Amino acid sequence: MTTTLCDDLGRSVELEPPPTRIVSLVPSLTELVFALGCGSRLVGVTRYCVEPAAKVAPITKVGGTKTPDLEAILRLAPDLVMANAEENRREDVETLCNSGVRVFVTYPRTVAQVARMIQALGMLLEAREPAERLAGRIVAARNFGNRSSSRVRVFCPIWKNPWMTFSGDTYASDLLAHCGGENICAALSPRYPEVELDAVARMDPQVILLPDEPFRFSRKHLANLKPLANTSAAKTGRIYFVDGKALTWFGPRTPRALEYFTRLLA
Repeated sequence: MTTTLCDDLGRSVELEPPPTRIVSLVPSLTELVFALGCGSRLVGVTRYCVEPAAKVAPITKVGGTKTPDLEAILRLAPDLVMANAEENRREDVETLCNSGVRVFVTYPRTVAQVARMIQALGMLLEAREPAERLAGRIVAARNFGNRSSSRVRVFCPIWKNPWMTFSGDTYASDLLAHCGGENICAALSPRYPEVELDAVARMDPQVILLPDEPFRFSRKHLANLKPLANTSAAKTGRIYFVDGKALTWFGPRTPRALEYFTRLLA
């Protein structure tokens, strides 16, 4: 029996399930495959696929998310490649498709879309039960966060030199919104805009989050935040160092992230 699903680009992907030779080009999807109990089917991952650490270590590495070794991928003869419209390049996906490889492209920008993506992958991998359980946990955690009626203004840089953050059309922004946060840069464009700290100061964030990825913020970078010294966040001591994976890795981390940031922003 053939399974036909639409990926997040609206492309039909037909497989005779379940795929047994999977290449994942996305760290969070690699972790998700293991969470669904299908990790033994992974034959290739990127060098950035670092979780779960002990289990991904022996798997063949096929380059980076933006620089995959396409020849190495083809040599692995995968019956499914998992990609993301944001983390991977369209031309690489098209090259794989033109080589006869089936590619499932994800592109979740909201918590709700993550839950639906997990359900779709559960069907694709014939792992419906664990997928439904995980999606259910996300819905429950989302409802937990949504109980908060108040909103706090949040600034979360993801890079420095130049300073960069994320806009509203991103998973991280939607996650924080479910947790009682109001992304002060939600209206900016593009999706990952450069910002000036003086402009951020004028928006007066009440909370500042400093993640450890993609840029590894640490206490030594507090000195770089002097333009924000008079913001509500600085005056009340609400500058927090947070787990970057919890903020941006969608999938099995999402339920705990919803609960964590809801408590942090309360």
